[in-house]
Amino acid sequence: MSVEPSASGLEPDMSAGVFGAPGSAAPAGSPLGDRIVALGEVTVCSGFPTQLGLILLLSLVGATPIDAAGLLSLPYIVGLSLADAALILLLVWLLLRVHDERPVATFFGTRPTGTELLLGVALVPAALLFTLIAFGVMQWVAPSLHNVPENPLEALIGSPVAAVWFAVVAVVAGGVREEVQRAFILRRFEQHLGGGITGLIVFSVAFGLGHLVQGRDAAIVTGLLGAFWGIVYLKRRSIVAPVVCHATFNLTEILIAYSANSG
Repeated sequence: MSVEPSASGLEPDMSAGVFGAPGSAAPAGSPLGDRIVALGEVTVCSGFPTQLGLILLLSLVGATPIDAAGLLSLPYIVGLSLADAALILLLVWLLLRVHDERPVATFFGTRPTGTELLLGVALVPAALLFTLIAFGVMQWVAPSLHNVPENPLEALIGSPVAAVWFAVVAVVAGGVREEVQRAFILRRFEQHLGGGITGLIVFSVAFGLGHLVQGRDAAIVTGLLGAFWGIVYLKRRSIVAPVVCHATFNLTEILIAYSANSG
């Protein structure tokens, strides 16, 4: 699928293939200034600068990620995740408006929302099956990648209250924020930074690295899942299916972790 410029930004050309030719959506003569601006926007919205800034602010008021028992603090993790989600969503909206781009067209395209919702639900079993297979293959081929015996985040899901808070984070920070973020970054790569496929590779790697605290194997699987959801967006030009699939996938993981921890 390629894109064509319009008065409001980029609109999908449905007559093209899934992605179009690699890099075809990025104008060959894109001015250097536009590329620098796009790179800056991608960096700011990557999540790393915003989270570092929020961590610094939280430290100034005495909040720390480790509680008195030496474990990750649930209120800290939830607060940081939701604050970062709100900040990223605001930044993306502002940057789109600055460039006179329509958020609705960018994130929802022209496909019926109901169809995309059903697609998102239908993709959940595939995402879960892929995850099981990927972890199984890595455990067989490269067991050293499993360097974190217990996922420190899943270990916090030991009570109904914790499960509910993690469910909120899973939907808002996981499903909505990360898919809006991914779509925005892929869009900027299409416009100025080498094309959607380049953006898909770069952001999938970054997405995986952001989950290293859960283990090297988890980071790899997460990066591949991010690529999967990115492909769905590039194909459909709507974040609805990726958001539904991603959020439901996360909720399923939370349910499994809660069942294991409370059993």
